[in-house]
Amino acid sequence: MGQLDGRVVIVTGAGAGIGREHALLMTREGARVVVNDLADPTGVVEEITASGGEAVGVAGSVAEMATGERLVEAALDAFGDVHAIVNNAGVVRDAMVWNMTEEDFDLVVDVHLKGAFSLTRAAARHWRAEAKAGRQADRSIVNTTSAAGLHGNVGQWNYAAAKAGLAAQVTLAVAELGRYGVRANAISPAARTAMVTSSPGLAAAVAAPEDADAFDKFHPRNVSPLVAYLASADCPFTGQVFSVTGGHVGLYRGFSVGHVVNADHGWTVAELAAVMEDETFPRALDTDRPKIMS
Repeated sequence: MGQLDGRVVIVTGAGAGIGREHALLMTREGARVVVNDLADPTGVVEEITASGGEAVGVAGSVAEMATGERLVEAALDAFGDVHAIVNNAGVVRDAMVWNMTEEDFDLVVDVHLKGAFSLTRAAARHWRAEAKAGRQADRSIVNTTSAAGLHGNVGQWNYAAAKAGLAAQVTLAVAELGRYGVRANAISPAARTAMVTSSPGLAAAVAAPEDADAFDKFHPRNVSPLVAYLASADCPFTGQVFSVTGGHVGLYRGFSVGHVVNADHGWTVAELAAVMEDETFPRALDTDRPKIMS
């Protein structure tokens, strides 16, 4: 008995890297999976079916709204339902802000942010209709955010903005879809993927250990167990953001107010300047800023 027995899961960007590992693990845990990739995902589907799993593939860019609809339709046609979606598809086009082109900004935001919207809207329409028909079930959304979106990263105005939006969408999904049995969480992974190894200086940092018996901390497969758990039925977590690397899983605290000044009247600029420039008002609050690898 697997943790995902009877579940139907859609994974975007599953032709390689982290998404591929998600699809492979979920089928081993009993899920039936719709594998999406921009290129033909037949190879991953054949790998799954050869090992006794069930999967269908849908090629296409999730940045196109029709692709989200096609993914849900494929799940319903092949397996009769959709229980979880994993918004994993991504792309990078890094540049300093003064060099970044409009085309590169739009591409990254479209694939990450609009891509998640494309699939989530299609799934939400199905889930809402099912709930209204009295067929409510445990549903799950897993978004893929990034340390770049949660902490910022130089040269990634497009990518960081999109990834921050994916974390924010989790909160909105809970508020809008929770009544229909939908949970939503996000993960911030660090792993050895094509996007990471293409960044100068990071390839060596995430390289596989020379000792074949040593723990390969940055192998993409280390991310997938958390995603599979969040997609499983009756998982209690919703509205949360997790970091995941190797054997590490962390729960983010989210945005919180760390220092306050109050008055019983509206502030003047001079009053605020006097209070906020006082030595008791912190210039910055201590925050954990991990090295950006995703």
